[in-house]
Amino acid sequence: MSTEPDQVIVHPLVLLNVVDHYNRVAKDTKRRVVGVLLGESDNGRVDCTNSFAVPFEEDLRDKSVWFLDHDFLEEMAHMFKRINVREKIVGFYSTGPLIKPADLDIADLVSNYCQKPVFALIDIRAQREEEGLPVKAYTTVEKVSESGGETEKVFKYIRSEVGAFDAEEVGVEHLLRDINDASTSNLAEQIKHKVSALHGLEGRLGEMSAYLDKVEAEELPINNEIIYNLQNIMNLFPNLNLEGLIQSIFVKTNDMYLVIYVSSIIRSVTALHDLLQNKIRFDEATSTKANKSADKATEKAAGEGETKGEAGSKSGAGKEGSEAKKGK
Repeated sequence: MSTEPDQVIVHPLVLLNVVDHYNRVAKDTKRRVVGVLLGESDNGRVDCTNSFAVPFEEDLRDKSVWFLDHDFLEEMAHMFKRINVREKIVGFYSTGPLIKPADLDIADLVSNYCQKPVFALIDIRAQREEEGLPVKAYTTVEKVSESGGETEKVFKYIRSEVGAFDAEEVGVEHLLRDINDASTSNLAEQIKHKVSALHGLEGRLGEMSAYLDKVEAEELPINNEIIYNLQNIMNLFPNLNLEGLIQSIFVKTNDMYLVIYVSSIIRSVTALHDLLQNKIRFDEATSTKANKSADKATEKAAGEGETKGEAGSKSGAGKEGSEAKKGK
């Protein structure tokens, strides 16, 4: 890992291991957990494919007092090497959610096992202030102090993302099969992702604006690299004053609204059709029930009439017999 890392790919197994580590050790506490990242590195790209927990303690009042079990780290690294030779120590992780003073010392310790270790800050909280991925990656670089004295090590932010191999994607989909809400449509999910991305963009633009305000107020020194990146970002913005682009946006917007309008009409017609069909079925069921009730009433009345006729014939026969007896 001689080249300086510029991109970190965190795989799903690492996220599962970190969450399990936190739930076993520091759930419902203010503590954080620290572990070692395993993976591969190639031309500045670091794939963190696995991880393991390391016993770690620190004083909550004095953050400079901490303990990390070196023997346990070396023994676990040796056992993982016997399982998969390609997975090597590439850095360490912490559940933060912020960088602590002891993290630089931990990075120096991990540098004994790999060159240029990466530091993954994984926020496992369910309610987070920031939108977007819960992973941030850093690496250590040497920086000359403002006083011109000795160099000091600081953390440098590098790009990070969550990725997976094909086999890992199949496993994740199998795990999420019982979690995904089938009643939620793909459109609603896409809108949710876009809203989340817009919130993230708003946060980044706010950070840029705050930095420029502090530079203008001379609260922060000018960093030419940051200014250069900001200039590149501004140059990537499209020019919205072009007549052809404006016309294209209008046409695209009108097409989208036309589809939405037609869909609303179709939905209304379908709802009215279902309502009418339901009304027709209800009327048919009501008339059928009324006819059955009328038939039952007619049958009952006919039965009562026959019963009365039989009773009348029996009484008439009785009277004739008694008169015959009296004549004799």
